[in-house]
Amino acid sequence: MLNGVPTVGEEHRRRVLRAIEELGYRPNKLASNLRRQKAEMIGVVVSDIENPHFTEMVRAVEDAAYRRGYRVLLCNTDETPQKQRAYLEVLAAERVLGVILSPSDPEDGGIGELMDLKIPVVAFDRTVADPRADAVVVDNVGGVRMATRRLIAAGHERIGFISGSEGIETGSGRLAGYREAMLEAGLGLRVAHGGFRIEGGREAARRLLSGGEGITALIVGNNLMTIGALKALRERGVRVPDDVALVAVDDPFWAELVEPPLTALAQPVRRMAGCAMEMLLERISGGRSAPRREVFGLELRVRGSCGTAA
Repeated sequence: MLNGVPTVGEEHRRRVLRAIEELGYRPNKLASNLRRQKAEMIGVVVSDIENPHFTEMVRAVEDAAYRRGYRVLLCNTDETPQKQRAYLEVLAAERVLGVILSPSDPEDGGIGELMDLKIPVVAFDRTVADPRADAVVVDNVGGVRMATRRLIAAGHERIGFISGSEGIETGSGRLAGYREAMLEAGLGLRVAHGGFRIEGGREAARRLLSGGEGITALIVGNNLMTIGALKALRERGVRVPDDVALVAVDDPFWAELVEPPLTALAQPVRRMAGCAMEMLLERISGGRSAPRREVFGLELRVRGSCGTAA
């Protein structure tokens, strides 16, 4: 009767509605979803919710989903494959309509299991191994290569790079862009790994600053590691950009608040998130079956921190 079935008599309908009002009854959406074998819900799985990059992405996806009548179930994996697998199992059990996933483990068999259940997957920021999934990524190689070339053109030769995790696509791509630009200029590599974390970036910057020759410029592979690098520079009394020029991948909200303002390779996060939602809704509605891959460019926003070589 509550679902609008026309065969219910008018008198019976009035009596039921009166009882509903008196009892304050509310429909059980979970039970309804179980009967239909699906939920009006979209799963969003991110690798690190503390990272402002993913915080902005989640906000944009949630806004878009809510406008279209969907709700979001958010999962955070902390770059841990075991947590990713556990959350993918939950999303499959909940029969969500679709999943936007920033994978910690692109080979996870749970991704294929979702798609076998006709639950579409859009990979965000990093691709996955299953060829049936859509993907929304950025050109990490080209972006970091561009930033490195700019520092070289400004006269820097001893340029250090703080990399994320090479086993993660964004980490390996950004390192590859730095490596390509340095090798084509005949310059030596100075790399330290920071694992995409604040403390990792701090330790990596310390190692590079302790090198015998001394770096004159530093590129940092994400915004969290940049915080760590800034801490290390301050600890050692290194002036930016007078002693070391600084360029970061990601353009967090605080980039223009530090002194000097941070030169950054900005990702169009909201446009990427909007694209991911549109791709997912195409799949949910049955409007498309072939996989799509969208690649966005990185924008180099030049501010005071990159300076020039002495």
